[in-house]
Amino acid sequence: MLQDTRSRWHPIAAAHDLPYRHVFHGQLLGREFAVWRADDGYVNIWENRCLHRGVRLSIGINDGRELKCQYHGWRYSNRTAGCTYIPAHPADAPARTITNRTFPAVERYGLVWSSEEPQGEVPDVAGLPEGQLLALRGIPVNAPADKVVERLKAYRFRPSGAVEGNGAEMMVEAVQDFAVALRSRAGSEETHGVFFVQPVDSNRSVIRGVLDGDIEGAARIAVLRHHNERLGKLRDAAEREAANAAVPAPIEPVYEKVSAELAEMPELTTHGRKAALRVTVARKWQAADGIAGFELRPIKGLLPTFQPGAHIDVHMPNGEVRQYSIINGPGETDSFTIGVKLERDSKGGSKCMHESVREGDVLAISEPRNNFPLRRDAIKTLFVAGGIGITPLLAMAQALKNQELAHELHYFAQGEDHLAFSDRLQRLGGSLVPHLGLTPEQTGAKLRELLSPYRNGMHVYICGPGPMLEAARKVAAEQGWPDGAVHFEYFKNTNKIDDSSSFEVALARSCVTLKVPAGKTIMQVMRENGIDVPSSCEQGACGTCVATVIEGEPDHQDVYLNDAEKRAGTKIMTCVSRAKSARLVLDI
Repeated sequence: MLQDTRSRWHPIAAAHDLPYRHVFHGQLLGREFAVWRADDGYVNIWENRCLHRGVRLSIGINDGRELKCQYHGWRYSNRTAGCTYIPAHPADAPARTITNRTFPAVERYGLVWSSEEPQGEVPDVAGLPEGQLLALRGIPVNAPADKVVERLKAYRFRPSGAVEGNGAEMMVEAVQDFAVALRSRAGSEETHGVFFVQPVDSNRSVIRGVLDGDIEGAARIAVLRHHNERLGKLRDAAEREAANAAVPAPIEPVYEKVSAELAEMPELTTHGRKAALRVTVARKWQAADGIAGFELRPIKGLLPTFQPGAHIDVHMPNGEVRQYSIINGPGETDSFTIGVKLERDSKGGSKCMHESVREGDVLAISEPRNNFPLRRDAIKTLFVAGGIGITPLLAMAQALKNQELAHELHYFAQGEDHLAFSDRLQRLGGSLVPHLGLTPEQTGAKLRELLSPYRNGMHVYICGPGPMLEAARKVAAEQGWPDGAVHFEYFKNTNKIDDSSSFEVALARSCVTLKVPAGKTIMQVMRENGIDVPSSCEQGACGTCVATVIEGEPDHQDVYLNDAEKRAGTKIMTCVSRAKSARLVLDI
């Protein structure tokens, strides 16, 4: 019987219980829920516990896009319930597996419906026209749901158009396990009401009444008061009856281990890179001169959680694979938006996206990866973007704007027509500072101005063309910025790769020693020997294939590691870097 109850749709809240920026404490069948409406209108129903210490999320902060736990500040994303930020680890992107359990939500009849394992659709109720209804205040009752239903069969009320007066003709039109439909008639006035009973626990319920007719003003207040008084008396009678009966055992909810239900992974592509997701191009437009914007929506289900700075691999119709940053702001989880610049020397990637891909096309993409995570604990954050380098920094600036954290976005571009995604830029307000049409010398002077002086607790994020990025890093070093406060992302590796060396690589965890000959990378040799290595750009720019070095001296040829990390020699990019020593031992 209980399993049958769990498979039914039940009202868990009224729509008026979910004002914007509020979190409602819902309960159903012994389980607690955090119920909240995001600014985009999406209703989230989650297990009412933070994954860190189990604190109730119903006392958390709804900022309209994310839900923040009050205890240690973990943040969870609209729709996906995936963790987007952990203050204790500000420099790391949380794993996708840190995802809360979610439950379905349907709004109908002025109520929000859910259940643990609902089957089918929310039931149709004759006589309740959508949009012309009045949802009453929920009445909690310390009594079993079936006893409350019995009481509701005898519930008497006046029609909404004539609440003043005595007596009314009452008709019971339908009775179900958790609902009673009644009709009240007095003279020419008539009101149809359906009273749903929400089973909170074995001995607790909530009456959620819905009346036909959209009533406003003083008449609305009179109707609400009329039912509040009468349902209050019904509650008192039901509770007196329940107090004289044996108390049923509480319903014990089953708490499952929370884990990410990721999309089924297809076989490796010829590039050795996985394209786990299928999306459709919902929109394509010119985001700036030479830059196309793409809105990618899932063919089914929800897209995975991502954090500012994340990128995806896009597998194109011509067989090429390219990486593009997600520019979404926080809580924008129904689609991924990317920007693609048409490169003059395109080898087929950007040209294919601009000339061949159309709205309605289906693309294969990877799950988001974030090797360029945003810290949110800086006293002030500077963003320095050049050209298409705006894409990851735009996502970051929107996140800090939403949290009202101090930041500036300095955008270097040739002119107004080259400022991409102007609608999003406008929402940043005064934090956006464009620098247009500067010469290389003027750009260098402006960078020295922006990066001087350094103050402890500041962080800078840089993304753009290689020469500008190198200049900004050099200026930051000259101005005393520590390596740990300077974050950067290259779109491509402009270093000349020397693959003439040969060496041994020992994989400590795999108990395998491999020979890496000239002309082949560590990654290629590992894959040839059945060892799968995650990768994305495969040119030493994104950091996806990073491995820990236990022994030996790496020959760094990437642009991902900073100078301090290269000097430490404890990390290596297996897609391009090699060994200066005869042997490397990796923690793989």
